[in-house]
Amino acid sequence: MSLNDQDPWAKPGQGSQKQPENNTSNNNDDNKQGWSNKPNNTEQSPPDLEEVFNNLLKKLGGGNGHHNSSLSNQNMGKLAPIGIALAIAIWGLSGLYTIKEAERGVVTRFGQLHSIVQPGLNWKPTFIDNVIPVNVEQVKELKTQGAMLTQDENMVKVEMTVQYRVQDPAKYLFSVTNADDSLNQATDSALRYVIGHMTMDDILTTGRAVVREQTWKALNEVIQPYDMGVEVIDVNFQSARPPEDVKDAFDDAIKAQEDEQRYIREAEAYAREQEPIARGDAQRIVEEATAYKDKVVLNAQGEVERLQRLLPEFKAAPDLLRERLYIQSMEQIMAKTPKIMLDSNGNNLNVLPMDQILRNKHEQAKAPTTTGSPNTVVAQPQSAVRIPQNSVQQSQAESSNNSNTRQGRFN
Repeated sequence: MSLNDQDPWAKPGQGSQKQPENNTSNNNDDNKQGWSNKPNNTEQSPPDLEEVFNNLLKKLGGGNGHHNSSLSNQNMGKLAPIGIALAIAIWGLSGLYTIKEAERGVVTRFGQLHSIVQPGLNWKPTFIDNVIPVNVEQVKELKTQGAMLTQDENMVKVEMTVQYRVQDPAKYLFSVTNADDSLNQATDSALRYVIGHMTMDDILTTGRAVVREQTWKALNEVIQPYDMGVEVIDVNFQSARPPEDVKDAFDDAIKAQEDEQRYIREAEAYAREQEPIARGDAQRIVEEATAYKDKVVLNAQGEVERLQRLLPEFKAAPDLLRERLYIQSMEQIMAKTPKIMLDSNGNNLNVLPMDQILRNKHEQAKAPTTTGSPNTVVAQPQSAVRIPQNSVQQSQAESSNNSNTRQGRFN
């Protein structure tokens, strides 16, 4: 029975006036199946949905629906293993991946850390494991800058660069939320701490190396509790400059300090240059004094030795030796002074050019005594200064007259 053969809005027990004869039995059967439990069978049953869909499939399939569905089920049964095998192959090939030489692969299984894989070709189960490559050889760099307050309550603009490298890829990814940002904040904190404990003059002039070392130390102390898996390689102190309002004054101060350092270096260079010369002069004076001392000592020892040898002669003829020594001493003394000679009475005054005589004597001694061949000996005549007898007598007469005159004057 179809939907068109019934009136859904008819009263119970009343159907369509025109009913085909061949459907009478079917209608009776439907009424029996659908409303058999109803009293007196006065109501019709609702349409059967399964039968409606079967009729629709028959119309679409040309009235052979059961046969076509059985064939399709057989075909699907044959193709299912092939499809499953193909899906497994695609799933397996999709899990192949490569880790570069400078990288390490961090494997997470269902979002949880599982392992760390080395460079090369690896495999992971797709949709189960996830691999995050991390470069552990690249040296990364971050910069921090800002206006900071010094110990003497001055503002200074500082720039610093930090070079770091990933040491543990698992800690780098999972110890903190963002390791790069955390390191940047730690660097800024360490730099502000160091700048806050130094004066502005030290930061701008001689304390740059101190700022670098202390910032590096403070940064390692800050990041150590976080265990971020990074290694700080170097810290570079880029620049430090005062605010623009006082920049000219600070430039002049820095220039003056640089001039001071330059003058100090020049003075040190001059001192290093003069010090060896002074040391050489001092050593020369010491050597000369030592040589003079040795000379005096040796001369004294020589005189002692000479007097010891003259001692027997002195004992044999003391008067003669005493006179000889006196004469030698007078020669040494009078050779360096002008000579005035008096007679025994003290009246006659005889002036002799003894210095000229001795000078001629020394010149004769210094003159070469040999000429020509070594076997030829030429004797040099000895020059002597002769005083004319007339002049001597005249001088004696004058001295006698002078003495008489003096005597008469004093008488």
